[in-house]
Amino acid sequence: MGILPKDAAFKKVNPGDLIVAVGGRTGRDGIHGATFSSLELTHESETVSGGAVQIGNAITEKKVQDVILQARDRGLFTALTDCGAGGFSSAVGEMGAEVGAEVNLEAAPLKYEGLNYTEIWISESQERMVLSVPPAKWPELKRLCDSEDVEAAMLGVFEPSGRLKLRYQGHTVADVAMEFLHEGRPTVVRDAVCVTLRNSEEPGGYAHEQPIADLQAKILGELKKNPFLERKVSHLPQDILLRILSSHTVCSKEWVIRQYDHEVQSGSAVKPLVGIANDGPSDAAVVMPVLGSFAAVAVGNGINPRYGDLDPYWMAAAAIDEAVRNVVAVGADPKRTAILDNFCWGNVNDPAVLGSLVRAAEACRDVAIAFGTPFISGKDSLNNTYAGKHGERLDIPHTLLVSALGHVADARKCVTMDLKECGNDLYLVGVTRNELGGSHFHLVTGQAGGSVPRVDLELAPKLFAAVHAAIRGGLVRACHDLSEGGFAVALAEMAFAGGIGVDI
Repeated sequence: MGILPKDAAFKKVNPGDLIVAVGGRTGRDGIHGATFSSLELTHESETVSGGAVQIGNAITEKKVQDVILQARDRGLFTALTDCGAGGFSSAVGEMGAEVGAEVNLEAAPLKYEGLNYTEIWISESQERMVLSVPPAKWPELKRLCDSEDVEAAMLGVFEPSGRLKLRYQGHTVADVAMEFLHEGRPTVVRDAVCVTLRNSEEPGGYAHEQPIADLQAKILGELKKNPFLERKVSHLPQDILLRILSSHTVCSKEWVIRQYDHEVQSGSAVKPLVGIANDGPSDAAVVMPVLGSFAAVAVGNGINPRYGDLDPYWMAAAAIDEAVRNVVAVGADPKRTAILDNFCWGNVNDPAVLGSLVRAAEACRDVAIAFGTPFISGKDSLNNTYAGKHGERLDIPHTLLVSALGHVADARKCVTMDLKECGNDLYLVGVTRNELGGSHFHLVTGQAGGSVPRVDLELAPKLFAAVHAAIRGGLVRACHDLSEGGFAVALAEMAFAGGIGVDI
């Protein structure tokens, strides 16, 4: 997460601007990295595709960041793009889409000799940026880069030709119309089949009905591998709660969180871990990005792939709902909250797998509109399938991670999830229904099927607004969202973090 001046939020490539590469050198590492990330993994992937993994250099990255920020404040470029997937090919191709570009590939600084022009063009080596620089600004930008020990090379010109021209050692090696490059690709049409529980009532869309017994058989097959069921276990409520709390999804993540720095520039107002011993799981982190100002941003997440086996639509809806509840729980304004998606899916060449992705995407559309929370960015990683040498295939679970960013007007009014004082009343806000499908209760007791939780798209925004008003009005000492493990786990976590018992 970062901030920037409002007047620097827009970019425009002008005809005649220079194409300048800033940062690390170009090598063979990372070639086909984007392609590799969307291919099936096999028993040969480590050997065959090892070169697709980029080799990073944190020191170079930091120097590039310093140069870019200074160049921005001095007005030394009109647009910039990082060299990510596709390297120069996508960076220059995207920036020059409305103008045109001529690139001299031999001008790119290389890590070593031997790269051909195709490798230079598509390498995904790290720490590289492409800038659109007015000719009059190039000398000052070059001096700035030299002063910070950052390489800068002029690769060509954005020319008003409407074409992408590549030259290498005096030869034209590519000449293609930008319109064809961006609009000439054929439309891909694929079959998608949505597999849902019979008689499930879903808003809109379509469904290919699959008997409940078939889905239950699949889930029960997974349950046989469940470590909780390897021995006869108690079904007493307190024992079930202990088993849920010990599951990898619910148990403490302190040992992981402590390995990362969450105190950069002392701007964190609510930390990932809270409570009297700073070990309780915070709903969201709150960061004050401008030191000296109490305006802040809350960052939270929502994810529950277990719902995806039963209903990918409501799995996606639940992820958005949880992410928004997490930031509201610490004091963020739900009307000033935006979200991001991160899809991780199996082989979308399988119509059933693609169908589940379609349904999840439809849920993202429906819930974002209902909540008034726009998707401002996102990422996907598809075809996460392992194909073994004996023909076995394994798709990852349908997984959607949703991140939420919410505005906090005054970080001093934020609340945390740990109980603060004996004698305070506890309130459960919202409606509890018989929706245990995909729950951790089912996981630890060996049950399958059932209805997954369904987000009430009309009630949820009202609930967000009411809780936010209560927090803003100073009526709340502690607040925690309900997710895996439901009411029982939420109460246990609040009690652990606060060091206070709970009577219900």
